[in-house]
Amino acid sequence: MLSSPVMQPAIAQYPIAQYPISIAPMMDRTDRHYRYFMRQITKQTLLYTEMVTSAAIKHGDKDYLLGFSALEKPLVLQVGGDLPQDLAECARIAATMGYDEINLNVGCPSDRVQSGNFGACLMKTPDQVARCIEAMGRAAPIAVSVKHRIGVDELDSYEHMRNFVQILASAGCQKFTVHARKAWLQGLSPKDNREIPPLRYGDVHQLKQEFPHLLIEINGGFTDLEQAQAQLNYVDAVMIGRAAYDNPYLFATSDRQFYGSSHSIPSRLEVAAAMIPYIDHWTAKGLKLHKITRHMLQLFHGQAGSRIWKRMLTDNSCKAGADSAVIEEAIAAVRLCLG
Repeated sequence: MLSSPVMQPAIAQYPIAQYPISIAPMMDRTDRHYRYFMRQITKQTLLYTEMVTSAAIKHGDKDYLLGFSALEKPLVLQVGGDLPQDLAECARIAATMGYDEINLNVGCPSDRVQSGNFGACLMKTPDQVARCIEAMGRAAPIAVSVKHRIGVDELDSYEHMRNFVQILASAGCQKFTVHARKAWLQGLSPKDNREIPPLRYGDVHQLKQEFPHLLIEINGGFTDLEQAQAQLNYVDAVMIGRAAYDNPYLFATSDRQFYGSSHSIPSRLEVAAAMIPYIDHWTAKGLKLHKITRHMLQLFHGQAGSRIWKRMLTDNSCKAGADSAVIEEAIAAVRLCLG
C-alpha cells in the first residue's frame, strides 16, 4: 500500500457533511419531481440535481432550473463549466438558494460537454479545475466537491488520477466522488461510457488509503444497498445511479441502514398516496401529470401489480386534464392485485 503525507488544503473551504449513501445526478432523471418522490422513500439519503451549466445558471430562469422544495434537502447542485468567475457566481447563487453543497462535474463524457470544454475533458487540465475550485470556495459559504472519473482517454493510470486529486485538494476540495471507470471521449456514447470501460474499484480504495483526510465516495455499477454497505469498509460513501431510478424503493431501508433512523418504513402504496397532495399542487399550476408520474413508474419494480401500475400511469397521465385521480385509480388497481 502506498502512503503519502496528510496534506492540508491551501484554501480553507466550508466543511463537507458526510453522507454515506447518495443518489447520483442523472440528466433527464433527477429533477425536482423525482427528488420529491424519493423523499417519500428516504429522508436522509443525499440527493443531487441534474447537471446544470454555469451559463444556464447565470442567464436562465433560476426558479425553473434550480428551484426545489425544502423537503428535498439535503441537496447538492451539480454544475458544469470551466470558467472560475462563472462558477464562483454559481456558488453564490447556490448558497443563496439554500443548497447544501455545490458539485463540479468532471466526469460526463457527452459531446455536449466536450464542445463546452467541461465534464470529463477537464481531467486533462487539473490546474484549470483547481482554479475553479478555489474560486467557488472563496465565493460563498457552501461546501464544494468534484465528481470525476478514474481517468480519461490515455490518461488513465492511477498516478494520473492521484495527481489530479492532489492538485484539487491543494486548492481546497475536500470531497471527491469517483466514478470507477475511465471515460473515452471519442468512440463511445455516454451510455457506453457507463458500461464498457471496466470498473476499477481498487483504484478508488487506494485513493482513500493515500488521502485519509479527504472524503472519498465511490460510484459505478452498484445495484443494491448490500453492495454499498460492503464498500464502506474501504471508502467514506457510495453513490448509486441508474438502479436508484430503475428500482427506487430499494432505498426504503437506507435511512435505517446508513443513518440509524428509527422511523417506520412506508409501504409502496403509502409512498404513492403521499404523492397525491404534491400532484394536486403542481397540476393546479398547469404542470402535465406525466412530468411527475414518469418518475414513479418503477415504484412496484419486481412486485405484484407492477405491470398494471405502469400501464395505468403511462396510458392516463398524458390525457388532457389528468390529475391525482390517475394515481388513486392506479392504487386501487394494485390493491386488487395484492388481494
